[in-house]
Amino acid sequence: MKEFLEDFKKQIIAGVGVAIATVSTLFIDVVKEKLGLVDEELVQTEQVTEQPSTPTITINIPEQKKDTVVKKVYVKPPPPKKTETEKRKEEGLDW
Repeated sequence: MKEFLEDFKKQIIAGVGVAIATVSTLFIDVVKEKLGLVDEELVQTEQVTEQPSTPTITINIPEQKKDTVVKKVYVKPPPPKKTETEKRKEEGLDW
């Protein structure tokens, strides 16, 4: 566990170092550009590397029609439950 924390600490320090180096490089480039100290070769290569604009392709998809099918299902209610007396009458045990 101790080794893991040490490795993690080293990785964080390395990440911060990379971030600081990147920010300082960008800052120096901006300062050079403002002072006019930019190399002419770099400016020319930036202009050459620009890509021409590509044509825009527009695809029109027609609106889809929605078909709705309504199906009504009628369910008969179950017959009411018969009482004990009604069941005996059906069986013929009516006294």
